[in-house]
This record gives sequence, structure tokens and C-alpha cells, in this order.
Amino acid sequence: MKDQQTDAAATAARPAINYRGWKAMPYVIGNETFEKLGTLGASSNMLVYLTTVFHLKSVTAAVVVTVFNGTTNLTPLLGAFISDTYSGRFATLGVASVSSLVGMVILALTAAISKFHPPQCSDDAGASCEGPTPAQLAVLFASFAFLVVGAGGIRPCNLAFGADQFDPSTEAGKRGINSFFNWYYFTFTIAMMISSTFIIYVQSSVSWALGLAIPAALMLFSCAFFFVGTPIYVRVRPEGSPITSIAQVLVAAVRKRRVKLPKDSSCIKESLFDPPHLSTLVSKLPHTDQFRFLDKAAIKTSKDEIESNGLPANGWRLCSMQQVEQVKCLARIIPVWSTIVIFEIAIVLQSTYVVFQALQSDRHVGNSSFQIPAATFSVFPMAAITIWLPIYDRLVIPWLQKMTGKEGGITVLQRMGIGLTITVATMLVSGFMEGRRRSYALHRPTVGTASGGGAIASLSSFWFTPQLVLIGLAEAFTLIGQIEFCYKQFPENMRSIAGGMVFLGLSCANYLSSLLIAIVHRATGDHRKNNWLTGDLNHGRLDLFYFSIATVGVFNLAFFIVCAKWYRYKSSEKDQHEMALKIIEIKNTV
Repeated sequence: MKDQQTDAAATAARPAINYRGWKAMPYVIGNETFEKLGTLGASSNMLVYLTTVFHLKSVTAAVVVTVFNGTTNLTPLLGAFISDTYSGRFATLGVASVSSLVGMVILALTAAISKFHPPQCSDDAGASCEGPTPAQLAVLFASFAFLVVGAGGIRPCNLAFGADQFDPSTEAGKRGINSFFNWYYFTFTIAMMISSTFIIYVQSSVSWALGLAIPAALMLFSCAFFFVGTPIYVRVRPEGSPITSIAQVLVAAVRKRRVKLPKDSSCIKESLFDPPHLSTLVSKLPHTDQFRFLDKAAIKTSKDEIESNGLPANGWRLCSMQQVEQVKCLARIIPVWSTIVIFEIAIVLQSTYVVFQALQSDRHVGNSSFQIPAATFSVFPMAAITIWLPIYDRLVIPWLQKMTGKEGGITVLQRMGIGLTITVATMLVSGFMEGRRRSYALHRPTVGTASGGGAIASLSSFWFTPQLVLIGLAEAFTLIGQIEFCYKQFPENMRSIAGGMVFLGLSCANYLSSLLIAIVHRATGDHRKNNWLTGDLNHGRLDLFYFSIATVGVFNLAFFIVCAKWYRYKSSEKDQHEMALKIIEIKNTV
């Protein structure tokens, strides 16, 4: 009773936070939109830039771009740790935005100033192109370094920082957070579409200097939007290293592995060390009966000493129930998060091989001589997301909320499950369409050959639109659901790490897809026959590869359903108390 009174007093003493909600969104979303336009515009055409301007060999350029992309997807975890532990999201975003701006300016200068890149290749037949000097490479890699630092701070923090502007304890605030996730991804896809069309066109057809100066100018606007909104932002202060707390629970649980817990689960909570909750950031979590082994870290023994301030003398031997429950949150989240990696593999492979399919099919528009560039087909999933999200946010969600009475209409896990189901359907449709394209190419080819020498099918490439629309819808359900899931289910002091986990999943998907392609190449090809993924798709079996991914997706979906049924949503003691009062009120009414 005394602890409850202390917790209540601590809660009452917390300073009131002036949430501005949607009033802060013009600055937050403006910052994110221009940042995405800038970074995507600078990086999306990087392979072409390195081979045509810096005259790097294609293999070398591919390695540089792969390392750059992989690093920018891994550094968000480090940036998240720094943000949640030391600097906070506002300061991290500010430094990272300026770092990205500096990196883009330097990159633009490598194209604009002749001394910063090799001279153009000679028109003489057989003449070799002069490669970059060490100094020119140093300037180029310096721009990459600033961009990596910027990505490490922006990617894990911008989403969590935007959601911080809403009051999660009110219904309006909860609706605002849910809507913000949708609009965040909406602006992200818009930025990708503009970068994949207009900015790449300027870089490839007009001028590299202008094409890289535009992203730098957009990043300048991003910084301006961010800092102009400074007076009205809610800034969540960090409360120490969450990683240290996790390690303490694991070490203490192992040290006390021989300690016996009460057989009656209802008695376990009473035996746990539960000091007054004084945090102004993290809500107090109720005790759960999953992962009981971790509860041993909070069992007080004769060897454990408590100091006068109520804290244990050795945090590596005795932890609080709150620390244990935070680790349990992570233990529940990781299995659900892992299923998204397989989903993202499907997205990576679909975005890659649909270009090859388009190259070996009829890309003419009607009877005209104009052909749609094969890479342009990557716009269709983005267009599907762009059209669907406003409809879902403004029409579908309100209708579902009336039908189900749930916040958001359906749960986050249900939303992710719908996306995973659509992904399986996408792979099946992709396999059937590739089989049809291959049949047309072998039996009803059109005039001409593809760049790889294979026959071009008379089948219109627009037949690939359904699978691209489906993968866009799957992304809208699953990835946005994952973002919302990580933000809401991670402890409040780890929300930047939650943002980093999204990019870690994408990084793992890229590496695993490369490994999967290598395995298929080795397993299906030998000296007597072509493998499934041969350069000429007409002599390969890409359709069987798609069906294999669909099969993996079915097992992944089944694993997700098991995890979703086993999963318990995070709640605070305050939430449980309010729920108990509602139940009592309903019973009294009856």
C-alpha cells in the first residue's frame, strides 16, 4: 500500500507535458518528406554515378554501393542506442540532419567541380577511361561517411519523434499516433516515386551536378523545417542505458538459476523486488507469467542488500520487477519481428526480378513505338501504397472501428497478418504470370531480342501490374503494421531502438535474399542445364523460384499466427486498473 501511494505521488509530481499533436506535424512531416527526397534522390542512382562519372568498374561500384546501403541500415541501431541513452531524439535528429546536409553538399561538389572527379572518357576507340585519384576517392568517401552518420540518427528517431508529439493517454492522441504512421509511410512512398522518376531523369539526362544539387537543396529545406518547429516540440529526455538494464536482468537470472519460484503463479509477484516507480518516461508494467525464469532476477535473497534510497546495492544480482518485465517485452517482440524478415525478402526479390521480366516482354504503350523503361515498373507498388493509404486512413479505419469497436479497427498483429497473407498471394500470382510470359516468349515471341540476348515475349508487360499492386498493398499492411507494433510494444525508453529494428530487418532481408539467390544458383544449375535464375529468363524457371518463395511464405505465415496467438500486448498498471473499473461498472449496471 505504501509503494502504491509512493507511485501515485511520483506520478502526480511529474511535470505536465504540453502536447501539440497535429500542430507540430507540418514541421515534423515537412522535415521527413524533404529528408527522404534528398537522401533517396542522392542514393538511388549511385551505382550509375560511380560507373559513369568516377569510372569505377561495375563490380567495384556494386561492392561500394552494397557496403554503403548495408552500413546505412545497420548504423540506426547505434544511433538509437545513443538517442535512448544519452542525447535524446531531438538532439540526435538535429545533428544527423546537419550531417546528411553536409554529406549531400560534398557529394554534389564531386560532380560540380572537375578536380573532384576523373576527366571524361576519350572518344578515341579503344582508349581507356582514367580512374579516380586517391584524393578524389577520399572526398567521395567523406560524403558517404556524413550520409551514414545522418542515416544512423534520422532513421531510428524521426518516426518515434513524430509520435512523441501526441498524448498517448487520450483517445485523440492514440488516433493521432495511428494516423501519423500511415501519413509517414505515405510521404515516404511519394518521395520514392519522385526520386525514382524526376530526380533520376535530371541526373541521367540533364546534369549530374544539378541532379545531386537538387537533393542537397531539399535536405536544406528539411533542416529548416525541423529547426523552425523547435519551440513547440515535445522532447522526451533519456533515462539511462536500456541495454545495461537488459544485461543486468539476464546476468542476475543466470546467477539465481537455482533459486526456486513459488509453485503458485499468483504468489510469484508478491515475492518479487518491486520498488516505487519514479520514471517520468516509462510506464510501470504489470507482472506477467511468461518467461518465469527471468523472474528469478527479481527474487530477493539473503545475499542481496538494499541501500537507503531503496535501490539494490548490486544491480547485477538483484533487479526490479519493472526491469524484468521490460526484458519480457523484448522476448515477446523478437519472434514476431523475425517473421517480417521473410516478408521483406519477397519485396526485395519482387522489385529486382520484375525488371528482368519487363525487359523480356512487350513494353510498348498500345501501337506506339514508345517503350516504358523496365525500371519504371517499380513505381507501381509505390502508386498502390499512395492511393491506398489515404483511403485506409480516412474511410476503412473509421468503418472498421464502428464494426469492431477496437482502436484502429483491427489489431496491429491482424494488420501484419493480412499483409503476410497478401504476400503469399503475390508470389503465387507472380509465378503464374512468369509461366505465361515464358510460354509466350518460347512460342509467340515478338520482334527483337532483350539486352541479354533472350527472346522477347509478345505478352504486354502491363500484365505484371496486378502482382506489383499486390506487393504494394502487402507493404502497406505489413510494414506500417510493423512500425506501429515496434513503437507501441517496445518500452518507452527503447523507442528509437524500435525504429532501428525496422531497418535491421531490411538489412537482414537484403543479405538473406543474396544468400538465397546464391543457393538457388548452385542447387539448380550444373554443366548440363541452366539454373532457375539464369540470365535469359526464357531458359530459366523464375516461376518455380516464385512458387518456392510462396511456400516459404506459407510456413512464415503459420509461424506468425502461432506467435500472434501466444503474444500478449504490453499494458501498464494504469491500463489494467482502468479496465478493472470498467468491468466493475458493467457488472453493477447488469
